[in-house]
Amino acid sequence: MAGRINDDDVKAVRDAVPIDAVVSEYLQLRNAGGGNLKGLCPFHDEKSPSFQVSPSKGLYHCFGCQAGGDTLDFVMKIDHLSFSEAVERLAGLAGITLRYEEGGYTSGTSGRGDRIRLVEAHKAAAQFYVDQLGSPEAEIGRKFLAERGFDQAAATHFSVGYSPAGWDHLTRFLRGKGFTDKELITSGLSQDSRSGKPIDRFRGRLMWPIRDISGEVVGFGARKLRDDDNGPKYLNTPETAIYKKSQVLYGIDLAKKEIAKTSRAVVVEGYTDVMACHLAGVTTAIATCGTAFGGDHIKILRRLLMDNATAEVIFTFDGDAAGQKAALRAFEDDQKFAAETSITIAPGGMDPCDLRLAQGDAAVSGLVESRTPLFEFALRHIVSRHNLENPAGRAAALAEAAPVVASIKDLSIQHESAVQLAGMLGILDEQFVVKRVAQLARWARERGNQPQQQGRGRPQEPAPAAPSPVGGGPALNLRSPAHRTERELLKLALQRPALVSPAFDAYGIDEFTAPPYAAVRRAIQDAGGASQAADDYLARVRDAAPNDTVRAMVTELAVEAIHAKTVDEVYAGVQLVQVRLRAVDRRVLEIQGAMTRLSPQAPPEQHAAVQEELWVLQQYGQRLRNRGAEGL
Repeated sequence: MAGRINDDDVKAVRDAVPIDAVVSEYLQLRNAGGGNLKGLCPFHDEKSPSFQVSPSKGLYHCFGCQAGGDTLDFVMKIDHLSFSEAVERLAGLAGITLRYEEGGYTSGTSGRGDRIRLVEAHKAAAQFYVDQLGSPEAEIGRKFLAERGFDQAAATHFSVGYSPAGWDHLTRFLRGKGFTDKELITSGLSQDSRSGKPIDRFRGRLMWPIRDISGEVVGFGARKLRDDDNGPKYLNTPETAIYKKSQVLYGIDLAKKEIAKTSRAVVVEGYTDVMACHLAGVTTAIATCGTAFGGDHIKILRRLLMDNATAEVIFTFDGDAAGQKAALRAFEDDQKFAAETSITIAPGGMDPCDLRLAQGDAAVSGLVESRTPLFEFALRHIVSRHNLENPAGRAAALAEAAPVVASIKDLSIQHESAVQLAGMLGILDEQFVVKRVAQLARWARERGNQPQQQGRGRPQEPAPAAPSPVGGGPALNLRSPAHRTERELLKLALQRPALVSPAFDAYGIDEFTAPPYAAVRRAIQDAGGASQAADDYLARVRDAAPNDTVRAMVTELAVEAIHAKTVDEVYAGVQLVQVRLRAVDRRVLEIQGAMTRLSPQAPPEQHAAVQEELWVLQQYGQRLRNRGAEGL
């Protein structure tokens, strides 16, 4: 093993890679004011953004689930990496050569985390396949692409490649790159043979690299080209540590910026459909990889769409029975979006690739624009299964469709959809359908089983709970003036230490009445104090925190906006005075209580000492009230 990564190199990596550049690879960020950015948290489901990034401090924090930390913490959590793996990944992005305490510089193989090695193997394999597409043997693959309207430029743009038909071409190539047989089997690029020796998993096929949202190759989709290939039409990478088919979307690396920019995503069914859409100008197209569109895919898209009022997801499905079934599956998950969902079906049951070949690029972009709301599609599908020519058929259709409409929480949309349903059923008395839908919605609410509303007008995300206490004591009460002021002062001490120094460092830990804030005050003290703030100040405070809970609170306070239009010495002075004055007032009450309890028989000097302390504190408190920060 290469050993522990040099501390200076870890610091260099932290400083070299901006946190907003890393986070924006996974979710859309928008201005949150005060130099911060915000987005939908990738670590828990939410409908309004509570995840904030502070580029100037190199920290992130979610005010909903309390996840937070620096760039390395984010990469470790979102990609399930160890600390060393996260450092190695970011070092690769920054072009930093790492030193290891027990082994000098990295050799490129030793000391690598398992996940990093799998990613590196896939990167090398992707380039190998691309290079092979130009070989004589790959003529069949190039012909396949050409027949579907894709030239060499298109193949290059999507990194389409070819896997040779032999048994172990890729396996031998990757061995030459230093990868072990165990790594090749674990990666899914190779598989065991009857002889016990690894052979290539993909042989004689057209290859599409599947990348995660950050752009790393994590798997492949392979298309059969020859009749003597007895395998499935499409063969994908098996489930591995880096490839989970329910959590990847083909084309997301190319489409993510346009999805975030336009607040629109187009979901198609295959790799060639994604290619056709992008080449036709629909650059928000993505596809699932051998599985139905599901909850994990929705989470990826929601982070990019930001769930704003204009966000839209458009599904394209074949017009056959399988396509209809897929559309209805998508509708079942519709409530998980805070976006409009629509469906579009090409004429003649063609997919986008076929449509582009037959009618050109304009037809593909026109297909997307001719969408129908998925909600309406689902209702029409339900209605179509019943005979509307007789009262019994209309009643049965109403019985099945009305609960779907009743699941909409937005009353105006619910009413509008109920009227629409009456028209579909041919029921002239619209109010009968409206009342029936309202009745079902009311019953659902009374049972406490109100379904989530569909599409537009979703409920607001509940406000995040106050952070939990640290080391016992009462929970934070953010309505408490004392707690609010203590929080503001700690934010100033972490974000703008020069404004509160050197006075802040003279404040006792007991002057902070909320246990979480007292713990943060101690961490600042243990890190050398606010007056010793330097480039690594926040990192030192976070390192000084005794546990992850306190560390999370430090991060939260370092990222949260200071509640002032003008953050200056005057504002800082007010917070310093208020915290100190409350501490003085608390001590005055304690001494007055002690005087009440003091026995008349106590020595006169004891009475005098207590009265002296009381008089000094009262004078100090009066000076703070009269002179403000000058009286500290």
